[in-house]
Parts: sequence; structure tokens; C-alpha cells
Amino acid sequence: MGWWDSLWASSSSGDDPLRKLDPKLREFLERESPVKYSAAQAETAAAAKEEAERIAAAKKEEEREAREGGRPAVPRESQFQDGRYAHLWKTYRPLAEIEAETKSDHEKLMDVLEGYKERKNQIGKAALENCALEQVDWRQCMSSPSVTERMTMCRSQIKKFEKCYMTQTRLLKALGYLSTYDRSPEVEEDIQMHADTLYHRMLSQEAEVAAAKKEGRPIPKFPPLISKLPTTIEQQPQRQNQQQEELTQEQLGILRERLKKVAEEDRVAEEEAIRAEFRVKAEVASRVQDLWKKQEEDRRARKERGEETLWDKLSGTFRSGNEKR
Repeated sequence: MGWWDSLWASSSSGDDPLRKLDPKLREFLERESPVKYSAAQAETAAAAKEEAERIAAAKKEEEREAREGGRPAVPRESQFQDGRYAHLWKTYRPLAEIEAETKSDHEKLMDVLEGYKERKNQIGKAALENCALEQVDWRQCMSSPSVTERMTMCRSQIKKFEKCYMTQTRLLKALGYLSTYDRSPEVEEDIQMHADTLYHRMLSQEAEVAAAKKEGRPIPKFPPLISKLPTTIEQQPQRQNQQQEELTQEQLGILRERLKKVAEEDRVAEEEAIRAEFRVKAEVASRVQDLWKKQEEDRRARKERGEETLWDKLSGTFRSGNEKR
């Protein structure tokens, strides 16, 4: 009945691409072909293709909306920042965020304190990286010294390295290196490079001053490496009031005592470094206070729900006793 189907195409064979073949040829192909073809398979393949096209169109639409809304299509952990594989990163959450949800209050508090200690170590490492050439000179002097260097025990190289390390540390603190917790590594690297630039600028200025003294010329005057006050006159009273308000009398006394031990030309940078240290300590204290406040709110919420723990009762007792005192 193949001739009947060719005249009147039925609904079952309307989508069959083999319907126009001779019945004997079609029978031969069905018998000899290793893959059996059926109209149902063709319909399934077509439906799968349409579904894939629909999903791809939906993904492109999501990426376009993300770009137009100013939100990156993929997080910064992705190697491809052009939006590829955005559907795979759609449900991604950073490991630090997941761990923060499962940490106890004590662990969160210790993270803040450990971060403050780690900042000092990282500042020292950054200063050592900026003083790599001075370390090389010192090592070469110790490994193969000349007669003069052997007699002086590489004193000039040691002084050169110590000066570099102390100045780089002071500049990094004054510029705010690692002073905040939510700053990108690229910005921290720029601050480190800027501190190294300022140090070499200071060395060139000292060389010019030494040359002027040797030649009997007037000593050139240079602006401080780190400006203490803003350049515009309108901002100076505001900045002075801000500096007076942000330091207590105890901190001002500590600042004066530490500045007495520093040379005159380094006092501006040292003062800014000390002020930066005070600001970091204030930020750490603020974060600790926020954690304590959140703990108190959670304890009150558990008490209202009737889920107060034994530790909540003990901490509440100690807290009330301290408040009475």
C-alpha cells in the first residue's frame, strides 16, 4: 500500500523522511541498516533540539540582562570574565561565605583578631619584597666580601637594608596597606608599588641634597612624600578638625613620644603611619563591638522563643554582674 500513502499522506507518515522511497528499497534499508529508524525517534530528536535552543536563548538573555544591569555575569573566581559558562556559576557561593555561616561567635571573634595580627606580618612581607635588591646586596657582601667589607662586616649594606625596611614599613602603613578587609588584591598591590616609588623618590632627593652640599649650592626643598594636609585651603580646617577628633588625649601623647624618636625629615610619614595604626585599631574594635552586639541580639531572640541555652544564662549573669559594678 505504498502507492496509497504517496497519494494520501497520513498523519503518521507526514513527518517521515523515508515515505517517498520505493517500498522494496525501504524494506531493504530497514533490514540492512544497523540503526533502526522510526518516526518517533525523529520527533524526539526534534523536541530535544528545540529545548536546547530555548535554553541557550534563555542563557543569552540572562547574560544580556546582567551586563545591562552593571552586574558581572560571572564572579571574579571564574577564569573567563567575558560571561562564558555563566549558567554554571549561577548558584556559586564563595567558600568563605559558606564557612562564615557555620562559624561560632568565638570563631568569628578570633578571625577578627587573627586578621589584625596577620596584617602586621603581611606588611613586613611587603616591605621585604620592596627591599629585595638591598637583600641581594647584603647577601652578596656576606658570601663574597671585599677586604673593606670584611673589615666593616658589611655595615653599609646592613644599614641600607634596615633603612629600606623601616621606611617601606612606614610608607605602607601611612598609605593604608591592608587597612580594610574588603579591598581587592589589585588595590593592595598598587599601594605596595606606590610605597616603593615613594621610597626611591626619597633616595633621589637625598642624593640631590648631598650633591648640593658637596658643590656648595643652596639645598633644594622638596615637598613631603606623604602630604599631611590637603592642597586646597578650603579643606584644611575640616581636615585639622577631623585629625583632632579622631585621636584621644592618650593617643596624642603616644604620638608625640614616638615622633621624638624619629628624624625631622621622616616625622610626617611617621605621623601618618601612627595615625593609620590608630584607625586600624579603631576599625578592629568596631568590628568586635558589632559581633558582641549581634551575639546579644541573638541571645535575646532565643530567650523570647524559649530556646535559651545554658551558656546564654551564664553569659547573661556575668554581663548583669559587670553592669552593676
